[in-house]
Order: sequence, then structure tokens, then C-alpha cells
Amino acid sequence: MSTPREPGAPGTDPGASAGSGPAVPPGAPSEETPWRRLDPRTLLVHCGWMAAPLGSLALTALATGGRIDTEAWITLAALSASFAVLTTLGMIRWARTEFRITVPRHSEGAGGASPTFDVRSGLLTRRLRSVPLHRIRTVDLTATPVHRVLGVTVLRAGTAGSGDGSSELSLEALAVPEAERLRTELLAYADADAIANDPVVARINWRWLRYAPLTFWVIGGVFVAAGGAYRALDGIGIEAWKLGFVQRAFTEFGAGALWLTIPAALVAILALGSVGAVILYVENWWSYCLEWTDSRTLRVRRGLLTTRAVTIERARLRGVVLREPLLLRAGGGALVRAVAGGLGNREENRKRSGLLPPAPRAEALRVAGGTLRAPFPGSAAPAALTPHPRVALRRRRVRGLLFVVLPGTAVLAGLGAAFTPVLLHCAWIYALVTTALSLWLARDAYRNLGHGLDGPYLVARSGTFSRDTVALQRDAIAAWTFSTSPFTRRAGLVTLTAAVAAGDDGYRIPDLPAADAPGFATTAAPGILDEFLVHPGPAPVPGQRSR
Repeated sequence: MSTPREPGAPGTDPGASAGSGPAVPPGAPSEETPWRRLDPRTLLVHCGWMAAPLGSLALTALATGGRIDTEAWITLAALSASFAVLTTLGMIRWARTEFRITVPRHSEGAGGASPTFDVRSGLLTRRLRSVPLHRIRTVDLTATPVHRVLGVTVLRAGTAGSGDGSSELSLEALAVPEAERLRTELLAYADADAIANDPVVARINWRWLRYAPLTFWVIGGVFVAAGGAYRALDGIGIEAWKLGFVQRAFTEFGAGALWLTIPAALVAILALGSVGAVILYVENWWSYCLEWTDSRTLRVRRGLLTTRAVTIERARLRGVVLREPLLLRAGGGALVRAVAGGLGNREENRKRSGLLPPAPRAEALRVAGGTLRAPFPGSAAPAALTPHPRVALRRRRVRGLLFVVLPGTAVLAGLGAAFTPVLLHCAWIYALVTTALSLWLARDAYRNLGHGLDGPYLVARSGTFSRDTVALQRDAIAAWTFSTSPFTRRAGLVTLTAAVAAGDDGYRIPDLPAADAPGFATTAAPGILDEFLVHPGPAPVPGQRSR
């Protein structure tokens, strides 16, 4: 069997391949797959940069009544020349960029040739990059607003550990249906055993920074920082609310139109929170690398100012949690945490169990599978989880109305009756908005409920503000807890908690049918409940009287 050569190694033709795997031998018989080109709308994507200067020129002409001075004409001429040059270069680049999937007829035969993804490009110097399909781990589709308007997207295919872009292939731009078909085709050839054989599970990819603001800290972090600053000033005897610029800010805020000042304040908070979230993301996940140092040890390295290296023994790894907070889920992202023993108390476990920062959900599923050394349970068919009874939806709706809508409406209505009719209008607006929001969240929380068994793993999913899917080793379950309340007993439901000596110590499956919970627990972890179960005796023989 031939040994793959690294790019640039002696004996490698630099013009033949710049990929990270073996090239197909020139004499190997293969399918004559035709080369494919990018979508012609790629040319329009590269012209998107002209929108800002042309818009500025149009606004200038509008403001001056159509009178454009010499400087504006010079700017227009420069834009026209730039447009002509860039359009010509874009046409040449589009005409000289081609891609295909090469499938040798005897990929398992002599020489070990494997299917490859080939990209041929280059403006002046032609370059052919070839990556074996069994090494491809991620295929991302990214579309900016300009791409979405034109109906195209960017496809990026990379191997594990290609976060720096050195071994990544990029195609800009493809029609969305064509990109979807190509992604399916690329992943169909992926080696299912590669997850278990690749020691490097993931490295940092700075395109993931776009997920940093989609967390609680984009808003909460601003108030936490403001509270910390207030406490620091108060500790040295400075009353922050008496400072001159603080008083002027509050005075100007109250004197302005609230329909302008309130949105402006919210935008400022979001902007500050986004900047802070990005800074925290960079500091926490700088030089991030998740890898198997050997067959028994998983290591996470990360950190900029404070470096961290957490080692988890495979014997202590009891499962993983795929966590999708509401904002991050809306952006198509997720993060991964380990369920492992020996990581300290609950607070230390929260800090040390992180395996992946906020990243695309497809990447999170891949990292979860690489951690388990097997595909993440339920990733191929999420609908395979057993849904919960409809009464669980009714409970969530009632709780939302009782604990969110009713108290706030009553308080606003009472204050309005006592002081000003304006608050009465606020009361019915609040009731209308929160009712719709509560019903939507209740529906989402119910749809997220699910449980099941997948080989050696117990899989449970729940939550709406943070939808968590836990894959837990069934042989790690040490005990079961059945929890009920007067309301759940009346509804015929029970909350089942699997106790493990790892992670959060217990993982809940809320609102299971009470009649099904003991059977499910016995099937998931046999032997724990046997002495508590009452098995039906043999059926009586007709005509035989019992004593």
C-alpha cells in the first residue's frame, strides 16, 4: 500500500496537488468525470463592494440637486475603471476555476487510490488541489446578504484540524441547489471510521467568531461589567451616580424623544456586548485544540492570557452534551461539553468540561462524535427520539400564562388604576405580547422533548432557552430518581433522573408517562430497579380454586 506524501515533500509534483492526501496515480483508471464551473453570478458577487461608493455618490447628487462637482466626477471615473478591471479579472478567474469529484474505478485495488475532490484554479499560475474524500470532515455553506440576494452561496470543505485554512478548499460561488447537492455528494464518500482514527478532533476556526455574540453575555455581560465597575468605585468611596458625565447622560436621555433614545440605548448595549463577547471568545479559545494524545487520553488546550490544558481519561468519560442556547440555535450554532468524572465540583466542572466553543452545529455534531469515537447518537435521525405526551405541552402553556403573563399584567393594571391610565394600556400590550411569546416558547419546549436508547447510550433532549441533548453511557448510570408533584401526578407524568458520578451528577428526562418510566429505566440500565418492580404472577388455571 502506498504511503501518502505531504505537500512539498521530495518527489511530489507541486503542480499536481496541494492537498493533504495522496494524489491519484496518473495511470490509474478512473471515471472520466467532467470538470464543473462556478455559477456565473459569481461576477456580481465581486462587484458588491461598489454599493457603498455608488450609494454615497447618489446621495451627494440628491443633496445637491443633481449638481456634481469635478471631484465627484473623478471619483466616478475611478470607480468605472476599477469596475472594468475587476470585472475582467473576475471573468478570467471564473473561467479558470473548475472542480470535480474523481472516483477511481478500482479505489480499493492496487495503489490504494481513493476518491478525491479536485479544484483547479489560478489567474496566472494554474494550481490543482486534491483532497481525498475520506479525509473531509466539514462542508460549510456560507452566504452573505449579497449572496442571498443573488441566490448563491460559498462552499468550504476542510479536513479535521483545518481551521487555519491551509488544507481547506473553497468555491465562491455556487447556486444554492448545486451547493447542497455537492455537499451531500462530498459527505456521502466520507469515511465513517475516520472519526475514530483521527487523533486531532478539532482546532480553532476564526470564522466561528460570528457565533460569539449569540450568547447571554451579549446583553448580560454589559450589566455585569457595569455592576463590577460600580462596586469598584463604591469600594474607594466614589458614588458613580453623582459623577458629572453620568448625571448629564441621564438628563439628556430623559429630555430626548423616548422612541429614539430607547432604541439607541439598546443598540449601544448590543454593540458593547458584542465587542465584549468577541474579546472573551478570543481570550478563552485562543490556540484551541481538541485531540486524543493517545488511545486513553483526551486533551483540550486553549487560552490567550490564561492558558488552560484539561486532560480527560477515556475511562472517566461518560458521555457528551450538545448544548444549543436559544440565540445560538437561531444562528445555526451549538457547543459541546463533556460528561466526565474528576473535573471538580459543579463550578469547576462547568469551566473545565467545555470541548468546543460556539460553532456551527454540523461541527458540534462532528466533535461530539469524535469525542465518543462513534457518530453522535441521534445525529443522523433526530426524529428517532420518542416524543412525550401532549399533556406536557399543556403544562408548559399553563405555567407560562400563570408565572409570566398573569403577574406582570396584574401589576401594571393595578398601578394604572392607582396612578395613570397610561399603564393600563401598557398592561394589555404586555398581556398580548407575553401571551404570544409564552405560547410560542411552550410549543418549542414541547417539540424539544425526546428520549431514547441508541446502542450503549441513553439519549435525552429537553429545554428551550438552552436545548440540551445528552448522550450518556448506559453502564455509567448508578441510580434512578422518580420525581412527581400533585400536578404531574394528576397529569400522569413523572420526571426521571439518571444519576451518574460525572458531570452534573444527574440528567433529567422531564414529563415521561408515569406508566412507561419504570420500563424505560429498566431497559436503559438493567438491574437497578429489579427489586422494586412487581411482576405479574402466572395466570390462574381455569377451574382451579385458590387457597
